[in-house]
Amino acid sequence: MNLQLAPLAGISDAVYRLICFENSADRATTEMISAQGYLSAPKNSTAYRLLTDKFQEEGELYAQVFGKDAHLLADASKLLKDMGKFQGISINMGCPAHKVSGGGSGVALMKNPSLAAEIIRSVRKSVNLPISVKIRLGWDSNIAPSFAKMLESEGADEVVIHGRTRVQQFSGKADWYAMAEVKKSLNIPVIANGDVFSPEDYFKLIKICPFDGVMIGRGALGRPWIFEQIKAQAIGEVYDPPNVKEIVDIAMRHANMLSDWKGEDRAVLEMRKHFSWYIKGIRGAAEVRRKLNTLPNLAQVEELLYSFAHHSQKEETYG
Repeated sequence: MNLQLAPLAGISDAVYRLICFENSADRATTEMISAQGYLSAPKNSTAYRLLTDKFQEEGELYAQVFGKDAHLLADASKLLKDMGKFQGISINMGCPAHKVSGGGSGVALMKNPSLAAEIIRSVRKSVNLPISVKIRLGWDSNIAPSFAKMLESEGADEVVIHGRTRVQQFSGKADWYAMAEVKKSLNIPVIANGDVFSPEDYFKLIKICPFDGVMIGRGALGRPWIFEQIKAQAIGEVYDPPNVKEIVDIAMRHANMLSDWKGEDRAVLEMRKHFSWYIKGIRGAAEVRRKLNTLPNLAQVEELLYSFAHHSQKEETYG
């Protein structure tokens, strides 16, 4: 079984990755690193240091780069390889965000297969690490099987396929059957991505097609234990999801590690979205979220969350 944490901008930093690894994720990928920005940034750039940081306790980690210049992507990939902390390079050809795809990067590369091919060739010459390419079904229609076959022929070692087009963004349902056609077309590993929010989703997906792995993004938000939960159910074990107190324990450990790494002021702000995801679905969470967004330090956050856990009338666990 190969369960991976998806790269999520502003979310899948070293702290959250570590928490997911502790909950049985097999691999993770950094947040997106702009090849042009990385190469032009000063050596002491805090932003790029944080993007490329890796804790010693983390597991297998790929560095994800994006851009539209083959030479810049090759140079950035080589610098990342030379850091000695990454086990592979992930090239993003699937991001639908306008600020990325609008400039010709991300999923826009699926409209320019000749440039996409040049990028793979250049990065392949530059690094001897495995190269994974993250794609979607296409821009506005499904061209994924032929596009992925081209990536394979140019030297990609793996394809990660998300089952939506750029036009869909994250609306509708990921087309698992279309993703399966990519798997059937290639001889290299294919990782499935899209709409796995529970063990039940995972097993339905794998029943459609025996993908070489599954990458989970939104399904892991506030639920880093989803990896362990899937693995337990796969071998017939009963998995008891964390109760409210245990969820708060995980959330506060996340917050305190983030504070140690980035400083408390930044941690308080960045954790607001994570706290919202951690307590989603628990009775009274809406009011707690409102209060959390006004608190200036982690001491007050901790007091509020443990009070919430103590007084929660929700007896069933949240899974």
